[in-house]
Amino acid sequence: MTVAGATAARAALERLVATGARVRPVRPATRDDARPAAVLVLFGVLDAVPAHHHDSAVADDLDVLLVGRAATLSHHAGQVAFPGGRLDPDDDGPVGAALREAAEETGLDPTGVDVLGTLAAVPVPVSNHVVTPVLAWWRSPSTVAVVDHGESATVFRAPVADLLDPANRRTATLTRAGSTYRGPAFLVADHVVWGFTAHVLDGLFDALGWTEPWDRTRTVLAPV
Repeated sequence: MTVAGATAARAALERLVATGARVRPVRPATRDDARPAAVLVLFGVLDAVPAHHHDSAVADDLDVLLVGRAATLSHHAGQVAFPGGRLDPDDDGPVGAALREAAEETGLDPTGVDVLGTLAAVPVPVSNHVVTPVLAWWRSPSTVAVVDHGESATVFRAPVADLLDPANRRTATLTRAGSTYRGPAFLVADHVVWGFTAHVLDGLFDALGWTEPWDRTRTVLAPV
């Protein structure tokens, strides 16, 4: 990424935080005892491989860090997610929890991360959590990989331009107990990104003005 490209992307994220943007919730919270959690939404130049989609509002090498959750987990098993997890008593709020969890899951060095701010917490009733997205910029990237295979199956960078590519946008569907879920989805790096993570990305891209028109009638079954 050129200096100008990096500066523009970071500045856009900082402006978004300053406005107090709220990501659309997956659905309203249904319980009063929801547990607080946080995720690290980490942007930056994560490697030297450019995106495949070049006609985009962002630089070809702007990435966001994602993990594939282990298939053995009790909630959101096998889903693509941001690094993150539940707040511990010793955490310094959502920011501390997001950085700690990212380090535990990916080996990330938090000293190279500039935290830009937090977005409004999002209720996730299926796991009874209220999750705070922590927006951050990877000023000095460190090597990342799966640390605990009981938690994660893969760690990878997702080019933002490819996420924005209309060819990679879908509406995910999931039918359970006679009710059908429909929500945004992204196809990237042989993964289907859906659920909470896709809602956060979709809301972020809309708020940043990066979203490209896409065909919402094209569907994909949510992998479960």
